[in-house]
Amino acid sequence: DVPSIHDQPIVSEFPDVFPDELPGIPPIYEVEFNIELISGAEPITKAPYRMALIELKELKDQLQELLERGFIRPSVSPWGAPVVFVKKKDGSMRLCIDYRELNKITIRNRCPIPRIDDLFDQLQGAMHFSKIDLRLGYHQLRVREQDIDKTAFRTLFSKSKEEHEDHLRTVLQTLRREKLYAKFSKCEFWLSSVAFLGHIVSAELQH
Repeated sequence: DVPSIHDQPIVSEFPDVFPDELPGIPPIYEVEFNIELISGAEPITKAPYRMALIELKELKDQLQELLERGFIRPSVSPWGAPVVFVKKKDGSMRLCIDYRELNKITIRNRCPIPRIDDLFDQLQGAMHFSKIDLRLGYHQLRVREQDIDKTAFRTLFSKSKEEHEDHLRTVLQTLRREKLYAKFSKCEFWLSSVAFLGHIVSAELQH
């Protein structure tokens, strides 16, 4: 059976967090997302990659939709990165931007990436898991005019049903408050095990 939002404990209280489409460009948040460049960095522009006719048509359609929804706009910026398509599981094509050259001249985030061992230590005793996927998360970032940044999703876990209810409600309340929206069909709730960094995590085992 296809899961229904109305059948999910806690989740059913937040139908507005799971719209069929994003309502528009995101609001202005307290935190600005930006990219710091190394000293002396100059704008980089790369020639577009060659595309097949079917890809060019798909590119035109997707760009038109993004323009109409206000997620992108025409630009005369000296910067320019090529676009590529990546096939999704359902066979449709995801439009991606190749920012590898930009990444080479970007100052790395000063916050260290957590060690996998430390993350697994935090999962000890966890019994209930949920995964929330932001709908078009890349387009839900309100960034500075001259900057670009990225977004990601996190795995939610709890050690008891009551604790998971609290965690889930807190996360969904935060998404509602910040006007961030998830794609229900790609979310999973109240799992007894979850794939995490290439491992299967459950109350009984981690492998």
